[in-house]
Amino acid sequence: MIRVLLADDHAMFRSGMRALLDTQPDFTCVGEASDGREAVAETARLRPDVAVLDVRMPRLDGLAATEAILSAPGNDTRVIVLTTYDADEYVYRALRAGASGFLLKSLAPEELVAAMRVAARGDALIDPSVTRRLVAKFASVLEPAAAEPPELARLTSREREVLLLLANACSNAEIARQLHVGEETVKTHVSRVLSKLGLPDRVHAVVYAYRHKLVPGERPA
Repeated sequence: MIRVLLADDHAMFRSGMRALLDTQPDFTCVGEASDGREAVAETARLRPDVAVLDVRMPRLDGLAATEAILSAPGNDTRVIVLTTYDADEYVYRALRAGASGFLLKSLAPEELVAAMRVAARGDALIDPSVTRRLVAKFASVLEPAAAEPPELARLTSREREVLLLLANACSNAEIARQLHVGEETVKTHVSRVLSKLGLPDRVHAVVYAYRHKLVPGERPA
Protein backbone atom coordinates (compact mmCIF):
# COMPACT_ATOMS: atom_id res chain seq x y z
CA MET A 1 0.00 0.00 0.00
CA ILE A 2 1.34 3.43 -1.01
CA ARG A 3 0.85 5.95 1.79
CA VAL A 4 0.30 9.54 0.59
CA LEU A 5 0.24 12.96 2.27
CA LEU A 6 -1.55 15.78 0.45
CA ALA A 7 -0.46 19.39 1.06
CA ASP A 8 -2.39 22.24 -0.56
CA ASP A 9 -4.05 25.36 0.83
CA HIS A 10 -7.21 24.66 -1.18
CA ALA A 11 -9.44 22.22 0.69
CA MET A 12 -11.40 21.42 -2.48
CA PHE A 13 -8.25 20.27 -4.28
CA ARG A 14 -7.23 18.08 -1.34
CA SER A 15 -10.73 16.61 -1.19
CA GLY A 16 -10.69 15.82 -4.90
CA MET A 17 -7.26 14.22 -4.66
CA ARG A 18 -8.28 12.14 -1.65
CA ALA A 19 -11.39 10.96 -3.52
CA LEU A 20 -9.21 10.00 -6.48
CA LEU A 21 -6.82 8.02 -4.28
CA ASP A 22 -9.75 6.27 -2.60
CA THR A 23 -10.59 4.72 -5.98
CA GLN A 24 -7.15 3.12 -6.21
CA PRO A 25 -6.63 -0.23 -4.42
CA ASP A 26 -2.92 0.39 -3.81
CA PHE A 27 -3.20 3.90 -2.28
CA THR A 28 -4.19 5.31 1.07
CA CYS A 29 -4.21 8.98 2.02
CA VAL A 30 -2.71 9.11 5.52
CA GLY A 31 -2.90 12.85 6.05
CA GLU A 32 -3.46 16.37 4.75
CA ALA A 33 -1.81 19.74 5.30
CA SER A 34 -3.03 23.24 4.43
CA ASP A 35 0.32 25.04 4.56
CA GLY A 36 4.03 24.34 4.18
CA ARG A 37 4.93 24.19 7.84
CA GLU A 38 2.14 21.75 8.54
CA ALA A 39 3.32 19.67 5.57
CA VAL A 40 6.81 19.42 7.05
CA ALA A 41 5.49 18.51 10.50
CA GLU A 42 2.97 15.96 9.21
CA THR A 43 5.55 14.32 6.95
CA ALA A 44 7.89 13.89 9.92
CA ARG A 45 5.04 12.49 12.03
CA LEU A 46 3.35 10.21 9.50
CA ARG A 47 6.35 9.26 7.30
CA PRO A 48 4.30 8.74 4.12
CA ASP A 49 5.81 7.07 1.08
CA VAL A 50 4.92 10.08 -1.08
CA ALA A 51 4.14 13.69 -0.17
CA VAL A 52 2.35 15.78 -2.81
CA LEU A 53 3.04 19.49 -2.21
CA ASP A 54 1.62 22.54 -3.94
CA VAL A 55 4.19 25.23 -4.74
CA ARG A 56 2.14 28.13 -3.44
CA MET A 57 1.13 27.66 0.20
CA PRO A 58 0.99 30.05 3.17
CA ARG A 59 3.56 30.23 5.98
CA LEU A 60 6.07 28.15 3.99
CA ASP A 61 5.91 27.62 0.24
CA GLY A 62 6.02 24.14 -1.27
CA LEU A 63 9.61 24.44 -2.46
CA ALA A 64 10.92 25.49 0.96
CA ALA A 65 8.83 22.71 2.52
CA THR A 66 10.34 20.24 0.04
CA GLU A 67 13.83 21.31 1.02
CA ALA A 68 13.00 20.92 4.71
CA ILE A 69 11.42 17.48 4.26
CA LEU A 70 14.18 16.03 2.10
CA SER A 71 17.01 17.38 4.24
CA ALA A 72 15.59 15.88 7.45
CA PRO A 73 17.72 13.06 8.89
CA GLY A 74 16.34 9.62 8.12
CA ASN A 75 13.74 10.88 5.68
CA ASP A 76 12.41 8.23 3.27
CA THR A 77 9.49 10.20 1.84
CA ARG A 78 9.47 11.01 -1.87
CA VAL A 79 8.16 14.47 -2.77
CA ILE A 80 6.13 15.45 -5.82
CA VAL A 81 5.75 19.19 -6.37
CA LEU A 82 2.54 20.39 -8.04
CA THR A 83 1.88 23.81 -9.52
CA THR A 84 -0.33 25.66 -11.97
CA TYR A 85 2.77 27.48 -13.27
CA ASP A 86 5.40 25.94 -15.53
CA ALA A 87 8.14 28.28 -14.26
CA ASP A 88 11.77 27.41 -14.93
CA GLU A 89 12.97 28.59 -11.55
CA TYR A 90 10.41 26.37 -9.81
CA VAL A 91 11.52 23.30 -11.76
CA TYR A 92 15.20 23.88 -11.08
CA ARG A 93 14.72 24.59 -7.38
CA ALA A 94 12.51 21.52 -6.94
CA LEU A 95 15.07 19.26 -8.63
CA ARG A 96 17.96 20.79 -6.73
CA ALA A 97 16.11 20.17 -3.46
CA GLY A 98 15.76 16.50 -4.40
CA ALA A 99 12.11 16.32 -5.43
CA SER A 100 11.14 13.20 -7.37
CA GLY A 101 9.01 15.18 -9.75
CA PHE A 102 7.57 18.52 -10.77
CA LEU A 103 4.09 18.29 -12.28
CA LEU A 104 1.37 20.66 -13.42
CA LYS A 105 -2.03 20.47 -11.75
CA SER A 106 -3.57 20.28 -15.21
CA LEU A 107 -2.20 16.74 -15.53
CA ALA A 108 -4.88 14.11 -16.15
CA PRO A 109 -5.89 12.29 -12.94
CA GLU A 110 -4.68 8.92 -14.18
CA GLU A 111 -1.29 10.44 -15.05
CA LEU A 112 -0.96 11.96 -11.60
CA VAL A 113 -1.74 8.62 -9.97
CA ALA A 114 0.80 6.94 -12.24
CA ALA A 115 3.36 9.58 -11.24
CA MET A 116 2.80 8.79 -7.56
CA ARG A 117 3.45 5.13 -8.25
CA VAL A 118 6.67 6.02 -10.06
CA ALA A 119 7.83 8.16 -7.13
CA ALA A 120 6.91 5.48 -4.59
CA ARG A 121 9.15 2.94 -6.27
CA GLY A 122 12.05 5.40 -6.22
CA ASP A 123 12.17 6.54 -9.83
CA ALA A 124 12.12 10.00 -11.35
CA LEU A 125 9.04 11.55 -12.90
CA ILE A 126 10.71 13.22 -15.85
CA ASP A 127 10.72 11.20 -19.04
CA PRO A 128 14.24 10.33 -20.29
CA SER A 129 13.44 11.97 -23.62
CA VAL A 130 13.26 15.41 -21.97
CA THR A 131 15.81 14.95 -19.19
CA ARG A 132 18.84 16.15 -21.12
CA ARG A 133 16.99 19.13 -22.57
CA LEU A 134 15.79 20.15 -19.11
CA VAL A 135 19.16 19.84 -17.39
CA ALA A 136 21.03 21.46 -20.29
CA LYS A 137 18.70 24.43 -19.92
CA PHE A 138 19.91 24.89 -16.35
CA ALA A 139 23.57 24.04 -17.03
CA SER A 140 24.51 27.70 -16.92
CA VAL A 141 23.20 28.11 -13.38
CA LEU A 142 24.52 24.88 -11.88
CA GLU A 143 27.44 25.54 -9.56
CA PRO A 144 30.39 23.46 -10.83
CA ALA A 145 32.36 21.43 -8.30
CA ALA A 146 35.97 22.51 -7.71
CA ALA A 147 37.40 19.00 -8.08
CA GLU A 148 36.28 15.48 -8.88
CA PRO A 149 34.39 14.20 -5.84
CA PRO A 150 35.82 11.15 -4.03
CA GLU A 151 32.63 9.09 -4.46
CA LEU A 152 33.25 8.89 -8.21
CA ALA A 153 36.20 6.62 -7.49
CA ARG A 154 33.74 4.06 -6.10
CA LEU A 155 32.23 3.52 -9.54
CA THR A 156 33.50 0.71 -11.72
CA SER A 157 34.39 1.57 -15.31
CA ARG A 158 31.09 0.07 -16.46
CA GLU A 159 29.12 2.06 -13.87
CA ARG A 160 30.83 5.23 -15.04
CA GLU A 161 29.79 4.38 -18.59
CA VAL A 162 26.23 3.99 -17.38
CA LEU A 163 26.37 7.37 -15.60
CA LEU A 164 27.48 9.08 -18.82
CA LEU A 165 24.71 7.39 -20.78
CA LEU A 166 22.19 8.53 -18.16
CA ALA A 167 23.57 12.05 -18.57
CA ASN A 168 22.84 11.80 -22.28
CA ALA A 169 19.19 10.95 -21.46
CA CYS A 170 19.42 7.33 -22.57
CA SER A 171 16.64 5.04 -21.43
CA ASN A 172 17.41 1.63 -19.93
CA ALA A 173 16.64 0.01 -23.28
CA GLU A 174 19.03 2.36 -25.09
CA ILE A 175 21.77 1.76 -22.53
CA ALA A 176 21.27 -2.00 -22.88
CA ARG A 177 21.67 -1.77 -26.66
CA GLN A 178 24.80 0.37 -26.44
CA LEU A 179 26.48 -1.83 -23.84
CA HIS A 180 25.19 -5.11 -25.32
CA VAL A 181 23.65 -6.27 -22.05
CA GLY A 182 20.15 -7.02 -20.82
CA GLU A 183 17.82 -4.40 -19.35
CA GLU A 184 17.85 -6.14 -15.95
CA THR A 185 21.64 -5.76 -15.91
CA VAL A 186 21.22 -2.07 -16.73
CA LYS A 187 18.74 -1.64 -13.87
CA THR A 188 21.31 -3.19 -11.52
CA HIS A 189 24.03 -0.84 -12.77
CA VAL A 190 21.78 2.21 -12.45
CA SER A 191 20.81 1.22 -8.91
CA ARG A 192 24.46 0.84 -7.93
CA VAL A 193 25.41 4.18 -9.49
CA LEU A 194 22.67 5.98 -7.57
CA SER A 195 23.58 4.20 -4.32
CA LYS A 196 27.32 4.88 -4.58
CA LEU A 197 26.79 8.55 -5.45
CA GLY A 198 24.05 9.05 -2.87
CA LEU A 199 21.50 10.20 -5.47
CA PRO A 200 17.71 9.75 -5.24
CA ASP A 201 17.00 9.00 -8.91
CA ARG A 202 18.29 9.15 -12.48
CA VAL A 203 17.27 12.79 -13.00
CA HIS A 204 19.63 13.80 -10.22
CA ALA A 205 22.31 11.59 -11.76
CA VAL A 206 22.05 13.81 -14.84
CA VAL A 207 22.34 16.95 -12.70
CA TYR A 208 25.35 15.40 -10.95
CA ALA A 209 27.09 14.60 -14.25
CA TYR A 210 26.58 18.13 -15.56
CA ARG A 211 27.69 19.75 -12.33
CA HIS A 212 30.90 17.76 -12.24
CA LYS A 213 31.59 18.32 -15.94
CA LEU A 214 31.50 14.64 -16.81
CA VAL A 215 29.57 15.16 -20.04
CA PRO A 216 31.91 15.79 -23.01
CA GLY A 217 31.36 19.19 -24.50
CA GLU A 218 29.19 20.47 -21.65
CA ARG A 219 30.72 23.07 -19.39
CA PRO A 220 28.41 24.55 -16.76
CA ALA A 221 29.31 28.11 -15.89
